[in-house]
Amino acid sequence: MSCSAVSIKGKPTSFDIAHLTGVSQSTVSRALRGSPLVSEETRQRIKAAADQLNYKVDKNASNLRSQHSGTLALLLFEDPTADDSHINPFFLSMLGSITRACALRGYDLLISFQQLSDDWHADYADTKKADGIILLGYGDYLAYRDKMQKLAAQGTRSVRWGAVLPDQPDISIGCDNLQGGQAVARHLLEQGCRHIAFLGDASSHYPEFFDRYHGYVAALQEAGMQADAALQVDAAESTEQAGYEALEKLLKRKLPFDAVFAASDLIAIGAMRALADHGIKVPEQVAVAGFDDIPMARFLNPPLTTVLQDTKLAGETLVDNLLSLIRREPVQTQLLPVKLVVRRSSQSSSARGKS
Repeated sequence: MSCSAVSIKGKPTSFDIAHLTGVSQSTVSRALRGSPLVSEETRQRIKAAADQLNYKVDKNASNLRSQHSGTLALLLFEDPTADDSHINPFFLSMLGSITRACALRGYDLLISFQQLSDDWHADYADTKKADGIILLGYGDYLAYRDKMQKLAAQGTRSVRWGAVLPDQPDISIGCDNLQGGQAVARHLLEQGCRHIAFLGDASSHYPEFFDRYHGYVAALQEAGMQADAALQVDAAESTEQAGYEALEKLLKRKLPFDAVFAASDLIAIGAMRALADHGIKVPEQVAVAGFDDIPMARFLNPPLTTVLQDTKLAGETLVDNLLSLIRREPVQTQLLPVKLVVRRSSQSSSARGKS
């Protein structure tokens, strides 16, 4: 199909090509950078229009495949929070470590705040001036995976902080959630707890929580015990409110429990509030442990036992792996170690006397 002659005032743009060829501007951008998502027929039509208009690619308008912007992008997904930040406190620590790692390696960092409902995978590479992207947070993994597959099909260089899974379409860096869950449950068993509840979604929709649950189950099996399904309560969102509501549901089941392992610190904080509202003392009557070691964990009353994820190492690893991808060097998904941090919320009276 030939392009009709047109008169363009000033420097031609990709929007002029889009108007001339009857396609979207994002399709023009993809075609000019060689995206496999554009058919050969459409690509040739767009190239012909570009030649006719004497269109020159703006070298300053870098995209994710140009590898010349000196900028990395961070897509930070919206989380439900008690304040207006909509950022999980754990990711605030991660954000700082990623920013420092970029600066030390001579890169700028472009931060984009995205809602999970946004169609961010379709046009991000066309509209952001970055060589690659780091993704933090994703909600329901099964819903998110489809977007990641489309992002990978565009040839976008990206790394994700999250669970390491056999069917993932991307490179991910995550902590050893299984080891962490196992360490928490072993600790609670050592404190004499025998009816340990788990608050958090235990399904493939939330694989990080699911791995923590698997670790909890493995530790119980080591001790010759079986996990009681009735002591697991879903709390898919990592919020204080979700933890409060999960603990309320647990109490309504009227089952004995002497410990709570929450899949995140925020869930643990909500559970501790619910226990207090019911006059149940922590740790005297119920031991509580969380996961993440967010800054406020040590300042709770009592201070919260939790699992430390090394955000400094995580930020450096995410940035270094993304830069390796940009340089077309081999990169592998990897797990980072975690560390159990024992505080008063989970300690028995005898253990506290020895500490």
